[in-house]
Amino acid sequence: MIDNISWLAIYPEIVLLAMACVIMLVDLGVHSPRRTGTYVLTMLTLAVVAVLQGVYASSGNTFYGFGNMVVSDAMGNWLKCFATVAVMVTLVYGRPYAADRGMLRGGELFTLSMLALLGMFIMISGNNFLVIYLGLELLTLSSYTLVALRRDNAMATEAAMKYFVLGAMASGFLLYGLSMLYGATGSLDIGQVFKAVNSGQIRHQVLVFGLVFVVAGLAFKLGVVPFHMWIPDVYQGAPTAVTLMIGGAPKLAAFAITIRLLVDGLLPLAIDWQQMLAVLAIGSLLVGNLAAIAQTNLKRMLAYSTISQMGFVLLGLLSGVINGNVDAAAVESAYSSAMFYVVSYVLTTLAAFGVILLLAREGFESEEIADLAGLNQRSPLYAGVMAVCLFSMAGIPPLVGFYAKLSVLQALVASGQGLYIALAVFAVLMSLIGAFYYLRVGNQRVCAPGCSRGVDCQRCTGAGAGLVARWFDGPVCRCHRACPGHLNPIKVLLCLKLDRSGLSSWPRSSRPTCRLSTTG
Repeated sequence: MIDNISWLAIYPEIVLLAMACVIMLVDLGVHSPRRTGTYVLTMLTLAVVAVLQGVYASSGNTFYGFGNMVVSDAMGNWLKCFATVAVMVTLVYGRPYAADRGMLRGGELFTLSMLALLGMFIMISGNNFLVIYLGLELLTLSSYTLVALRRDNAMATEAAMKYFVLGAMASGFLLYGLSMLYGATGSLDIGQVFKAVNSGQIRHQVLVFGLVFVVAGLAFKLGVVPFHMWIPDVYQGAPTAVTLMIGGAPKLAAFAITIRLLVDGLLPLAIDWQQMLAVLAIGSLLVGNLAAIAQTNLKRMLAYSTISQMGFVLLGLLSGVINGNVDAAAVESAYSSAMFYVVSYVLTTLAAFGVILLLAREGFESEEIADLAGLNQRSPLYAGVMAVCLFSMAGIPPLVGFYAKLSVLQALVASGQGLYIALAVFAVLMSLIGAFYYLRVGNQRVCAPGCSRGVDCQRCTGAGAGLVARWFDGPVCRCHRACPGHLNPIKVLLCLKLDRSGLSSWPRSSRPTCRLSTTG
């Protein structure tokens, strides 16, 4: 039944869809290299949508529309508000980056971002298996196109192909699992599925069979082990602006459909899916933290960091149901802590990738960990923001990441279960390992010329003898990457004229100059 309440539930989605169509038409007449008109309309639309969602969330009302296919509640509205803000921040950061790399030849970046956000909205508001799946496909198809938007870049094209293939597999898993649940319960409505499962009249084996595929599909969307293979390659290969788009707001939508399907629909099967989530969480914390240590690419390191962070989110979902008993206080503590964790992680990720985007220049990506060497000398503000973000991800007090981790651990310990307490201890140990590679990023020292990037400076400064080019007291000059004979003073000085890509990341007033020194 469609009534006024139904339309009220989807007003923000209607505004977003209508303006996305309008902006696509308006963009045909925009000839600015940076798509100024398209950009302004997009930001105004997102601002209006964010305000609408904030008003909906503040009211705290819950109502259903379109025959219970759509739900508008406080959790969903807050998640949609945060997702809109995340997309706005991404476009603000990513516009100069995209313009420098020829990604704004058309307005696809803005329109596809709005369509991806619409898919997130549908996923978050979905109260029906079919609606959730439609929202998921709208998001993923838009994401595939965004990754391949830099058409002349081989890494971006390869990342899009990997993302497409693995994403199709994940969608197949989820669709098959939902089909099994539909066949067992006879309904696509999440509320009706809950009643059917809770009745105890359906064979448990059939439900668990479908549940396994649903959890596998959700695990891929969250990016947890063993369905994490796409994250490092896509994060590194995609343009940084698109990496931020994929690594930010979609995590909120993935968390929302996890709550909708597992908690709202399949809570009577909590004992079964909690065991699955526990295995996924252990694997994610272990693989994510250990693999991140070996990375030299900052985007790839943050990808493995994402895997470990999603492991923490899964830990927050474990303690809602204890021994088959549903306690209101435990449910609120567990699921609210998981939501707090994913929101704080997304906001921190926005700032971290934002610094990478701001440091990037035309012809220079600034995505290697070694590229941050000397950042405090040339830009203390960027260095401070990056340090705060990394410390927050590591869970160092008094930053928000510490309180997010603390809330999850408190929910685990409050359950009183020995297994959950052991998981809390394991998570703390993995956080200590994670703190190592986060702190390593902030300890990039400036090396003498001739040393390999990322190699210990004390070891490589003794490699040269006699007349070598020594840099000033600041960031390392990257000239040696263009000239193999950099130990020759004459060739070093020529490098400054031949290679400007390495110097473009510094302000013109503080660019380094090479000088000769007899000290080795």
